[in-house]
Amino acid sequence: MNNYLAKSNPIETIQEHTDNLLNNYEILKQIYPNLQVNWDILKVACLYHDLGKMNLKFQNKIEKVCKDEKEIAHNLLSLSFLDTQILKEKFSYEEIKIIAQAIAYHHNRGNYDVDHYEDEVNQMKHEAVNFTYDQLVITRVKKISKKYFSNQKTYSDDAQFFNYVLVKGLLNRIDYAASSNIDVETQNDFLIEALDRTGYDWNELQLFMRDNSDHNVVVVAQTGMGKTEAGLLWIGNNKGFFTLPLKTAINEIYNRITEGLVDTEHKKMVALLHSDTYSKYLENRNNDEEDIEDYFKKTKQLSLPLTICTLDQIFDFVFRYNGFEPKLATLAYSKVVIDEIQMYSSDLLAYLIYGLSFIDKIGGKFAILTATLPGIVTDLIKREGIEFEISDKPFIDNKIRHSVQIIDNEIQSDLIISKINHNRILVICNTVKKAQQIFEELYNNDELNEKKVSINLLHSKFIRRDRKNKESCIMKMGSGANHLEGIWIATQVVEASLDIDFDILITELSDINGLFQRLGRCYRKRVFNQDGYNCHVFNGGNKDCSGIGYVIDKDIFAFSKDELKGVDGRLSEQQKLNMIEKVYSTERLKDTEYYKKVIKNIDYLECINEFEKSNSEVKEIFRNIASTTVIPKDIYESNKDAINQLVEEINSVHTVDVKKFRENMQQKISELREFTVDIQSRELKRDYRSNRLKIGKYDEIIILDCTYTEQMGVQIDKNKKGYEDHFDARYF
Repeated sequence: MNNYLAKSNPIETIQEHTDNLLNNYEILKQIYPNLQVNWDILKVACLYHDLGKMNLKFQNKIEKVCKDEKEIAHNLLSLSFLDTQILKEKFSYEEIKIIAQAIAYHHNRGNYDVDHYEDEVNQMKHEAVNFTYDQLVITRVKKISKKYFSNQKTYSDDAQFFNYVLVKGLLNRIDYAASSNIDVETQNDFLIEALDRTGYDWNELQLFMRDNSDHNVVVVAQTGMGKTEAGLLWIGNNKGFFTLPLKTAINEIYNRITEGLVDTEHKKMVALLHSDTYSKYLENRNNDEEDIEDYFKKTKQLSLPLTICTLDQIFDFVFRYNGFEPKLATLAYSKVVIDEIQMYSSDLLAYLIYGLSFIDKIGGKFAILTATLPGIVTDLIKREGIEFEISDKPFIDNKIRHSVQIIDNEIQSDLIISKINHNRILVICNTVKKAQQIFEELYNNDELNEKKVSINLLHSKFIRRDRKNKESCIMKMGSGANHLEGIWIATQVVEASLDIDFDILITELSDINGLFQRLGRCYRKRVFNQDGYNCHVFNGGNKDCSGIGYVIDKDIFAFSKDELKGVDGRLSEQQKLNMIEKVYSTERLKDTEYYKKVIKNIDYLECINEFEKSNSEVKEIFRNIASTTVIPKDIYESNKDAINQLVEEINSVHTVDVKKFRENMQQKISELREFTVDIQSRELKRDYRSNRLKIGKYDEIIILDCTYTEQMGVQIDKNKKGYEDHFDARYF
């Protein structure tokens, strides 16, 4: 017998599968020849990684003859084919350990009985006699020595650890690509040409980024300076990741690049990576024949040259969960742009800083591009021993865009009403609860109703269908080219995610960093040369503003409030940066809970053991909020037939064509998601669950017992048993 199978759908022998690995190995080596990996070690791992599949228990399982519960994982059995005596002629002791570790861990290790393992190895000697492959000669089949492989951590220092990560991670990448019948990497040979085609004269910021493309960089540049183009110039014709905190902003940049920058031929070279990627790809599809499945596979496997993504999609490797290596190995030859770093909470900031240290050590590069840079960020990066370039001065101009009035009181609707006068007014509150309250007051105001003023609300607790419609409407009103009149009340979701420009901003104080982000949604690129104010900030008076202590750190709010006491009137970009530096200096924050949390989280990451956590655990931690997808009861009742029909179709989708099956399934799931909203799991009390819909074998969607309207979104009955007063305060 020589046709030992590695895969069953489609049928593929071990030799054929290994040939596919070697083909992808050559693709990777050709595109990234300077990658600091031992190519010889990686090739050995590719050749031997699946030889353990020739054991009869695996063959019987894959041919569906029978399944043996005592089957030992093929990755562990593959080790028995390594002839360490021959390997020692070419590789060091540490290098052989890396080969063994990479092969053993390229799938979950599995548990095994020692005696049973030895029996399986002896049995495979008979199979190996019948195995021929022109790429290698099997010289022995024997249990590998414990000095080369055990379940214990085997790397003695950072260099050994990163060498292991590169070999194991790239083996995984190559193996996944071979199994999916895609190329492990695609050459970036289009981005510089696409940028040149724009015909732009690059400004100082963009030239700085282009000239420092071989370095880690940290850059402060005001809104409207072309940070996206600057980041792309820095990436150049290299593998790149462009990260932002919010999906809305990611979708917008993805659309800008694919629709306005790269040509049609290269659109599928740009990937979009967040929790709704497949839905977005379906939405953008031009015709039914377009191969979304292939595009999605390349996206998920990080095989495309440029990826626009959320932080959690690539930085979760900091927890070193079982299977983290492919992401970190990919970042060894990648350039990562971090945009809007000021938006991240203390724990996410810690994960980011710690992740940058790993990227730097393994050979990758990063660029932080931000409109406002808290001083503690650069100090934390230096604390991790990372070298980076920073411009001599921030990239700002002397134009005055904002005249600011600080109001020593809680936010009130009276001021909003008085400012309408043919203006486009943006009101930003710290929490959903406060935004809903202000909306109700304005919506029921006789004067505004008499004038037929358009009043709208946007926050995170609308179902997806309504939120998309609202985002489209606010973008229309907030575009600089119109003369509409109206009021939009929103939360932090508009701070950095939407490119909008309103005439007047009225906002609660959050922290000074967030405040200046909010100012960027008013007179975004215009000069304010009138009397009076275009930005009004309510600081809470002798009370805290909404969300303080839940959404916003209490100490930083107090420092911000104090720093703004002298502000009254026009505010330059330099003044804003000076104030941020004062509030966010390490000296000022070192005794605050915020700073202590950042340091505590970094220290925790340094102490955890590899493989301590599962991938699913890490995703829940990293996203900062464990959310549950629900359908509000009112939405379910008014759309019951359509929803039940979709659920029935999802649960009954069947087709022989696996690709078509997945596409049909995802299409129906995307349609169902239009009726859903994500609710924080810890706030989802049992009393709110009125029903649940079974989706497939393992998933379900809860019907949330709440009030829902298209105007207000989700509202929880606070008199209901189990209600927590801060339910709404934790949402944006």
